Amino acid sequence: MAMFRSLVASAQQRQPPGGPAGGDSGLEAQYSCPICLEVYHRPVAIGSCGHTFCGECLQPCLQVPSPLCPLCRLPFDPKKVDKATHVEKQLSSYKAPCRGCSKKVTLAKMRVHVASCVKVQEQMASCPKFVPVVPTSQPIPSAVPNRSTFTCPYCGARNLDQQELVRHCVDNHRSDPNRVVCPICSAMPWGDPSYKSANFLQHLLHRHKFSYDTFVDYSIDEEAAFQAALALSLSEN
Repeated sequence: MAMFRSLVASAQQRQPPGGPAGGDSGLEAQYSCPICLEVYHRPVAIGSCGHTFCGECLQPCLQVPSPLCPLCRLPFDPKKVDKATHVEKQLSSYKAPCRGCSKKVTLAKMRVHVASCVKVQEQMASCPKFVPVVPTSQPIPSAVPNRSTFTCPYCGARNLDQQELVRHCVDNHRSDPNRVVCPICSAMPWGDPSYKSANFLQHLLHRHKFSYDTFVDYSIDEEAAFQAALALSLSEN
């Protein structure tokens, strides 16, 4: 079994000289994180088994005393998790067609492209609405604000989760002087959709380092939510 796992890990890291197997159609899937199922972002590799993940996706595993690989469940040393530089180079070298407009984009830029692709947005809008598999007495939620993904207030890039929005703005809008409304705050029950931050980047970096979905009870006010989140965060460290 150990030999089989070793062979699988080594095969995952090898690529044929002519490029990845499966051609363009399989590239995005081949270079997708097993956790978030999106193209790798800042990939890291576990030293013992060789499995690769987005750095942020693997981060929760590194916070526990005896972490296990999310893919093969083998224990690993968190100190032996390194940047997957070979994967980063391949992400910048290989191109694949966008699942919406079919434009060929380097894998390193695929996430940003998909977030702003009109065709992808149209496909998502045409997806069928949720219907329970079996009859249920529980009502289907309606008019619930989207607090999971956000639109960049500078360029309109869509479907960015909280951490992606922070990275996107830092990488692309660091020098933008415009005053903008924070899409995360405005989606919250206590948010003011008309308030524009004087320094939006600093606001993001200081106010939105953690995910509200993980820590916040939306039924309480902002200060109580912030204190509860702080207490829970400290208790988990």
